[in-house]
Amino acid sequence: MDHIAVLPYYRVQREVTGLTQEIEMNARTMTLYSDRIVTKYREFLITEVFDMSFRRMGDKGGFFYLHTSTGVYPYMVEIDPRPFIQTFHQVAIARLK
Repeated sequence: MDHIAVLPYYRVQREVTGLTQEIEMNARTMTLYSDRIVTKYREFLITEVFDMSFRRMGDKGGFFYLHTSTGVYPYMVEIDPRPFIQTFHQVAIARLK
């Protein structure tokens, strides 16, 4: 099945060793299909997703929140996720008809 939309996100991993701190940014993608949303380690059915929101942090990027029946999942993004959110709403509304 082909994807409908993709949202790049990243995970920051900090490791403290001795007196140094190493920061590693892992780039990942969230993919919207007509029936589900897939991240690197999770998969959510569209029927399990209630909403999505975004909170800007600083000048660039922020936190994208996926509101689901099992909780709220935060993802760090560098781009504006509004097109992804609008596409999700269109898919969710189409599934209700």
